[in-house]
Amino acid sequence: MLEKVLIANRGEIALRILRACKELGIKTVAVHSTADRELMHLSLADEAVCIGPAPAAQSYLHIPAIIAAAEVTGAVGIHPGYGFLAENADFAEQVERSGFTFIGPSADVIRLMGDKVSAKDAMKKAGVPTVPGSDGPLPEDEETALAIAREVGYPVIIKAAGGGGGRGMRVVHNEEDLIKSAKLTRTEAGAAFGNSMVYLEKFLTNPRHVEVQVLSDGQGNAIHLGDRDCSLQRRHQKVLEEAPAPGIDEKARAEVLARCVQACVEIGYRGAGTFEFLYENGRFYFIEMNTRVQVEHPVSEMVTGIDIVKEMLSIASGNKLSIKQEDVVIRGHALECRINAEDPKTFMPSPGKVKHFHAPGGNGVRVDSHLYSGYAVPPNYDSLVGKVIAYGKDRDEALARMRNALDELIVDGIKTNTELHKDLVRDKEFCKGGVNIHYLEKKLGMDKH
Repeated sequence: MLEKVLIANRGEIALRILRACKELGIKTVAVHSTADRELMHLSLADEAVCIGPAPAAQSYLHIPAIIAAAEVTGAVGIHPGYGFLAENADFAEQVERSGFTFIGPSADVIRLMGDKVSAKDAMKKAGVPTVPGSDGPLPEDEETALAIAREVGYPVIIKAAGGGGGRGMRVVHNEEDLIKSAKLTRTEAGAAFGNSMVYLEKFLTNPRHVEVQVLSDGQGNAIHLGDRDCSLQRRHQKVLEEAPAPGIDEKARAEVLARCVQACVEIGYRGAGTFEFLYENGRFYFIEMNTRVQVEHPVSEMVTGIDIVKEMLSIASGNKLSIKQEDVVIRGHALECRINAEDPKTFMPSPGKVKHFHAPGGNGVRVDSHLYSGYAVPPNYDSLVGKVIAYGKDRDEALARMRNALDELIVDGIKTNTELHKDLVRDKEFCKGGVNIHYLEKKLGMDKH
């Protein structure tokens, strides 16, 4: 095992990684900004290093500061968590070049899967089903672009190759708007991502968001840990996730799971990763791969009993996968509610001091959170302050346990979106299972489709 790991992140994921390291006997280095001196994991780590002021660009995104912290503490590995530098190929490259182990895939694989055009191409070669589209960059030649859109069929969506997080995409419903929309998206993409390349895909009107969790050791061994449904989204940001995805065609599921495993072997993937799909009318369509641990990884851990972060650390240490596919059994059902420090009606961030925090408990309930009574949530970072996870022998039991857990959760002093989650886990359509990606925005009166 790696002797000492620097955790290049903050909040609940930093605490999650620290716990896995401690279980494996790995020493830990916690890095933090000046705004984050009160983070829970700092007092639990073997060493803590301040890497800069509050703005993320000068701390958590500042590559030289993170590498310098690894050097002065004698860390041998760096775990990026999610967000910040987790999918930054230059960071992965500089970590390795500086003599440290990057706990994740190689820089080349991050680059391959980070560009949506090359990612789709790689998936096609591996036999993973993809959304019909331009099969590469949308040509600037107007006639060719129009012909492609005609063949795919309207509505279509134009996406920035380097985009993400719901930015750099535009839906086009008719031929008259195509060229203008393509030009606008190119301009926006160039400004936002430094890459003006765009591509075109069929716009699926009412799909679900279903993703596949994988683990691969980069030595020819890969497994899947089943799928998750992440269709409850607001502005392309996930709100509630569950595993396994309810009501999926079993033949289509088995095929897509096997294809994802095969794709990992073919691209030489190393670590934990997630293949994201749109699912409509019994068919899967690949949209992107996240080359990191996901916020919602706990639901897959609950239904498989496999610790994803410990496997990441083991793989990064040079070990082969400790689990074979036949050892993976999906049992029961799990749900995760993302608890954000935000107004439940306006969704405006709500930083401030937590006067009182009480985590729910009981059978099958897990809380991943860095909150404690007296902790001050800073205004500088993402509003996620915790995740409530509930497991049951089936979906109904998991929902019942989640309702209890949310009723027990106390976060006083700041506003959270707990009330929204209480509503969602009692929502008739959601309780039936299988709502689409537009459902939550329609429910909130935000629908534009």
